[in-house]
Amino acid sequence: MADPTTLIVVIEDEPQIRRFVRVALEAEQYTVIEAATGTQGLMDVGTRRPDLLIVDLGLPDMDGIDVIQDIRSWSNLPILILSARTNEAHKVKALDVGADDYLTKPFGIPELLARVRALLRRSVRAHTDDVPSVRFGDVEVNLVLRTVTRNGEVVHLTSIEYRLLAQLITNAERVLTHGALLRDVWGPHHADKIHYLRVYMSNLRHKLEHDPNAPRYILTASGVGYRLVLS
Repeated sequence: MADPTTLIVVIEDEPQIRRFVRVALEAEQYTVIEAATGTQGLMDVGTRRPDLLIVDLGLPDMDGIDVIQDIRSWSNLPILILSARTNEAHKVKALDVGADDYLTKPFGIPELLARVRALLRRSVRAHTDDVPSVRFGDVEVNLVLRTVTRNGEVVHLTSIEYRLLAQLITNAERVLTHGALLRDVWGPHHADKIHYLRVYMSNLRHKLEHDPNAPRYILTASGVGYRLVLS
């Protein structure tokens, strides 16, 4: 079974196919958000920061190609295309603008799930650089299993807290600006909401630092952003 914190957005205008895909994914314990239009899907991707996007090319308000291009301007999110278009040119164009894989309708559940698993595995490898876990102080973060422990005890993080920590780890020892963290964790429409970042960073420090008021690892770059120090 999948990790239930793995979030998948499905952009598909046909209710029966949306339900088919959602039921199949939820049976494997994935968390699924449905969108019937490209506009709604882009909002969901930007605000919910999923681990994978499944998108139909034939949407009522915009072409799926435009959805892919929009997302690729700010995210490396894995994208799986679902479409009734069998013309090879359509597949090539979708892949050229940034889709990672293409599944032609009709399709079966086993193939859908196999494609999803493959894209998620590829994404994990790309973001962890083959290093499954990272330590700082008495904290260990397993980037493959998505677990966080402190002194051997499990630390429960919210989805946003984990995504924020993962960004800090991926860019360890580097200063990440407020705007970059907000854009990468919350999406492009939240780049000016620094108060979001301060609240969640405070929560992380309370969960991971010995003294959250004098943090040793999650440091503030005054007026700029934050930096994770591993030693």
